[in-house]
Amino acid sequence: MGPQFTLLCAALAGCLLPAEECVICDPSVVLALKSLEKDYLPGHLDAKHHKALMERVEKAVKDFQELSLNEDTYMGVVDEATLQKGSWSLLKDLKRITDSDVKGDLFVKELFWMLHLQKETFATYVARFQKEAYCPNKCGVMLQTLIWCKNCKKEVHACRKSYDCGERNVEVPQMEDMILDCELNWHQASEGLTDYSFYRVWGNNTETLVSKGKEPTLTKSMVGPEDAGSYRCELGSVNSSPATVINFRVTVLPKRVDEEKPSPNIVTPGEATTESSNTLQPLKPEKMLKGRLLGLLIWGSLALITGITFAIFCRRKVIDFIKSSLFGLGSGVVEQPQVPKEKDTDSRHQ
Repeated sequence: MGPQFTLLCAALAGCLLPAEECVICDPSVVLALKSLEKDYLPGHLDAKHHKALMERVEKAVKDFQELSLNEDTYMGVVDEATLQKGSWSLLKDLKRITDSDVKGDLFVKELFWMLHLQKETFATYVARFQKEAYCPNKCGVMLQTLIWCKNCKKEVHACRKSYDCGERNVEVPQMEDMILDCELNWHQASEGLTDYSFYRVWGNNTETLVSKGKEPTLTKSMVGPEDAGSYRCELGSVNSSPATVINFRVTVLPKRVDEEKPSPNIVTPGEATTESSNTLQPLKPEKMLKGRLLGLLIWGSLALITGITFAIFCRRKVIDFIKSSLFGLGSGVVEQPQVPKEKDTDSRHQ
């Protein structure tokens, strides 16, 4: 097992380098590796190979210095969310191996294959972070907390782009509300931001502070022609320079004119023609369906009333028939003894 085990450890170290450089920055991964050495290896691997395995694993993790940097896939940094995702995936597969109770060379092979897959998975996470979450601001200065994989240091990185985020044209009718929105989609994720300041810019290159605070919008109700002109929004930061600058050019349009509608009691000739034409139009399917349902309801009620009346009438007839039958049977019993008397009388006359 000696030479074969050495080769497996070497392969394991080569596989571990790109996958573990960042996830080893997670304390939970360090604890899992210590648990692997103290709790799992004693009963699943020859004791003479424990030290060699763990030294190679730890050396591969700590002494990694070279990793191909790519602007689109990897820049040597990740954010907290990406680190947690990669660590959770690695720990889940490591637990799966230890729960399987695999031993010896098979254990080393399983560990090697798991790390190979985790390398590809982690590379996918990092590439996604690099594309979507690394310095997502298109303009301004975003302060983003990142983790440097080589030394596991967490620092605030300044994503510097052009301060000027362009000019926005805003049109608002007279006597309505003007709303200037200065928030960008990355403002919530950035750190070190302070207040939004809105300025009214005048033609002589001077400006007046209109509002300042945490709200990213400026609202002016019932605007008039005097509110038209240039405005500027500046988002401050803990640094001396602003995070973003957005300019607004406001145009006040004429007041909206609401068309006067005639009173509903007054019928104009045009409306009369429309009403007459509407009466000639066929009923809509919804109205026809409602009419049919109403008719069925009425006829059903009549049928129910008729049935109840008929049942009451029949019940009375049955009761009368039963009474008459009982009384008729009783009279027959009384008259039976008189029949012989009539016959005797007739015989005497004869």
